[in-house]
Amino acid sequence: MKRVQHPYDILLDSFARMSIPRDLLICELWLIGALLVIYLPYLNESFLRILFGVSLVLFIPGYTLIATLYPAARDLDGLERLALSFGLSIALIPLTGLALNYTPWGIRLDPIVTSLSLLTVVLCLAAQYRRGRLPPDERFSLSFNILRQGVMHEFFPKEESSRTSRILSVVLFIAIIAAVTTTVYVIVVPRDGEKFTEFFILGENQKAEDYPTSLLVGTNSSLFIGISNHEYRTINYTVEPYFLTMISDDKTNTTTIGSMTPLRKFTMSIPHNQTVIQSYTFSPATTKFNRVEFLLFNDTIPDEHLTGTERINQSYRNLYLWVTVRSLK
Repeated sequence: MKRVQHPYDILLDSFARMSIPRDLLICELWLIGALLVIYLPYLNESFLRILFGVSLVLFIPGYTLIATLYPAARDLDGLERLALSFGLSIALIPLTGLALNYTPWGIRLDPIVTSLSLLTVVLCLAAQYRRGRLPPDERFSLSFNILRQGVMHEFFPKEESSRTSRILSVVLFIAIIAAVTTTVYVIVVPRDGEKFTEFFILGENQKAEDYPTSLLVGTNSSLFIGISNHEYRTINYTVEPYFLTMISDDKTNTTTIGSMTPLRKFTMSIPHNQTVIQSYTFSPATTKFNRVEFLLFNDTIPDEHLTGTERINQSYRNLYLWVTVRSLK
């Protein structure tokens, strides 16, 4: 009769008495290396970032999941684990991105790296626990020599085989190499998508509400100005705020600019795929103003003599708030 192991004994066998399996240890060390080359200066600009990053995305999550699902050596051989690891990784990554898309963090570098790291660590621990439940002679153990022999036997068998089988093996081998190479190339050299810049203003609590629309002469009011760069290059943005006096013509149902008073402008250098939100404070000097205009310029700024509607039309993006200015008296 087979003795039923107590969960405490299984934990001891998995994490105290049993050393970390070689394949899981490699995955954990690879994860640490990937984190170093992603965030350390100089390393994050080298080819190592591509090498570790692509492996972390295309292989490690799938392999650790396979190790968790199939802890026994008889479940799958090394070549089958290797092939399935790529397929499961390609399936896991979009699901992870989809889940992040519905979180406050979104699909950005830090949330993606954190999610993949947690997923890898949890799966490694789960795989080690499941192997600890098995007798030592039944656990899967990575052997590079056996793996190499399996690959050679699968694609280049020594025994006699038909000409068609040999050709198919060679074609399959070339197809696998081509698929992996193409995937790596698409990741490393992505095509530029649509180029655009997001320009937005937020209220006092950095939300799209509670904008300062009721102003007092000589009293500071504040809001937040945000810029998101999706231009695939670093852009030097210049923000030019203005107080405007807009005059309405009821007969023609049009508005014209009566006066345009510049406020403090500022410049920000923003790398691609980065967002900067900066607070901005302004104070009206007279009650004649009824609009606050925010003009955004990229690398090209028109001459200062260009004013009014023409300057607004020359801006890359523009936003405005209708305001009411009252006097303290």
